[in-house]
Amino acid sequence: MKIIEVETRRLWLRQWQASDLESFAQLNADPQVMAHFPSMYSKGQSDKMAAAIESIITQQGWGFWALEEKQSGHFIGFTGLNRLDTEMPFSPCVEIGWRLAKAYWGQGFATEAAKAAFRVGFINLNLDEIVAFTALTNRRSQAVMERLHMQREAETFDHPKIPEGQRLRAHCLYRLSQNRWQSLEK
Repeated sequence: MKIIEVETRRLWLRQWQASDLESFAQLNADPQVMAHFPSMYSKGQSDKMAAAIESIITQQGWGFWALEEKQSGHFIGFTGLNRLDTEMPFSPCVEIGWRLAKAYWGQGFATEAAKAAFRVGFINLNLDEIVAFTALTNRRSQAVMERLHMQREAETFDHPKIPEGQRLRAHCLYRLSQNRWQSLEK
């Protein structure tokens, strides 16, 4: 399988490397970065997640790519596409997602990388639709989804992997169809 890697003006969306693991573990242990997830990750959990993501990219050629800032060469997080393996009210689907180190927030990196991921999804993979979802409390990610012209569904849903009673259980769903994306790209 040929691995798809993408270059933007400021970023590389690429396959994972061993040198990414320490920075990824730090990102996953940051309480601000992980504020909208059920818990922070240990180094072992973080390494396991990176290995799983790398394996998916190796198998299918795409996934949650490691995100490298070109100017510095630093690993800053991940962005990409993922075929959901959790049964959701909107399954089956491909989601777009991102997670960046706090030092790189507010600079447009998530939006820039996500736009590149949409191009792969709609041009290379010919997907009909890409979704994104997050906890209702995660306004920063919702703002990125809105900048990407994704449309929010009116109804919310409870994430099946988050226990009842937890503040992060209620989620919102955003969608972008290939047709809408094409009309925006013109």
